[in-house]
Amino acid sequence: MFKIFVNAWRVEDIRRKLLFVFLLLLIFRFGSMVPLPGIDLEYLDLFRTGGGDADGIAMTFFSMVMGGGLGSLFAMGIFPYITASIIMQLLTYALPYFSELKKEGEDGNKKIQQITRYLAVALAILQGGATVFSYTNFNQTGINLFRVEHQNLFVYAIATLAMVSGTVFIVWLAEFISERGIGQGASFLIFANILSALPAGAMTLWVMIVGESPLTGIVQVLLILIVFAAMIAFVVLVHEGERRIPVQYAKRAGGTGRGSSMHGNHNSFIPIKVNLAGVLSIIFAMSFLQFPTMIAGFLQIADGGRLATFLNAISLTHWVGITLYVVLIFMFTHFYTSFAVNPREMAENMKKNGGFIPGIRPGQPTSEFIQTTVNRLSWIGAVFYSIIAVMPLLLEIAIPSLRGIGFGGTSLLIATGVALEFVKQLESQLLMRHYKGFLD
Repeated sequence: MFKIFVNAWRVEDIRRKLLFVFLLLLIFRFGSMVPLPGIDLEYLDLFRTGGGDADGIAMTFFSMVMGGGLGSLFAMGIFPYITASIIMQLLTYALPYFSELKKEGEDGNKKIQQITRYLAVALAILQGGATVFSYTNFNQTGINLFRVEHQNLFVYAIATLAMVSGTVFIVWLAEFISERGIGQGASFLIFANILSALPAGAMTLWVMIVGESPLTGIVQVLLILIVFAAMIAFVVLVHEGERRIPVQYAKRAGGTGRGSSMHGNHNSFIPIKVNLAGVLSIIFAMSFLQFPTMIAGFLQIADGGRLATFLNAISLTHWVGITLYVVLIFMFTHFYTSFAVNPREMAENMKKNGGFIPGIRPGQPTSEFIQTTVNRLSWIGAVFYSIIAVMPLLLEIAIPSLRGIGFGGTSLLIATGVALEFVKQLESQLLMRHYKGFLD
C-alpha cells in the first residue's frame, strides 16, 4: 500500500490531485471550528472538550458523521445530503417517475441529482432549526449555548441560516472533490471527521496507561489494540468478499453468408458483494434507536419515571438496546438488499444477451436462483454488520473508560471502506498512466 502512495506521489498529475483534496479537507476541518453567530464560546469549549454533564458528547458517531463541530458553522456536515441521497435511492425503486428518470441515462441522473440537492436543503432547514432549538437547553442541562444578550428569535434564525449555508457549502465541496480530485468527496469528508477523533482516542488510551494502575492500563490498551487490529482485518476480508455467479454466453452468428463469423461462447460471472448494504443498515438501526432520545431532547422533555426507564432500556449500554440494535440491523440489511438488487431484471438482461447460468434454466428459474443467492448473502452481511457494531459496545461495557474514545465499529467500517476504495482509485490512476499497449 505504501508503495502505491509513493508511486502515485511521483506522478505530477496525481500529486496535484492529492494536494487539491488535502487542501479542501483542510478548509472543511477549519470550517468545523468556526462557531455559530451568538454562541457562548466558554460553554462551547466546555462541551467540546467533554466537560460538564455532556461528557463525551463531541465524540459520538453522529457528531463525526455530521461534522464533528458542536455549535459550529459545519455542525450538520453533509448528513442532510446523505439522508436525501438515501431517500432518493429508495424512491427510484418505489416510484415509477424516478425509475423512468434513471433509465434516461445521464440527463435523468442530472435531474435526480438536482432534486436530491433541493431535498437536502429542505432537510437541512428542518435539522438546523431542531439543532438550534436543542442548543437552547443543551443535553437537558438547562444551559443555553447562546450568549444571554443573543437569546432571541432573530439570532436563532440567523444561526439556522448559517448552518444551512454551511451544509450547502459542504455539498458543493464534496462534489468539487469528486470532480477534480480522487474518489468520492462525501466519503472523504466523513473519513476526515472520523480521523479527527483519533487524537482524542489516543489521549484516552494514554490516560489509561499513566493512570493509577499502569500495569492494568497497559494490558487493557494492548487488548484494545488487538481487538481493533482483528476488526480491521475482518472488515477488509468481508469488504473484499463477493459471490461470483458463473455465466456462460452461447455462440452467435456475426454476419450472413460465407463471411459470417461466430461470436460469444465465453464464460463470465456476476459479482455480488457480501457487504451489499454497506454501512447504511447500521446507520438506519442507530437512527431508529436514537430517535426517541433525540425527540425528547428537542422537545425538552424532562427525564423521569417511565420515560427515563424506556430511554435507558433502548440505549446501547443496555442489553435490551443492544438486542434491538442487532434485530434492526438484520431488518434493514434485508430491506436495503431487496431494493439494491433486481434479480428479475438481471435474468431478463442475461436472457437477451444469450447468457445463462450453468445448470439453471433462463427466465424465472434464473431470477429465483439469483434471489436465493442474494438472500443468503444478506444473512451473512447482517451477521458481519452485527459483529462490527456490537463488538465495540461490549468492549465499552467491559472497560467503561473507553466511552470517550469515539471510534467504534461503525466508524471503523466507514474508515476502512473509504481507505480501500481510495487505494483502488490510486491503482487505477497509475494503471492508466503506465499502461503499455500494442503500440509499444
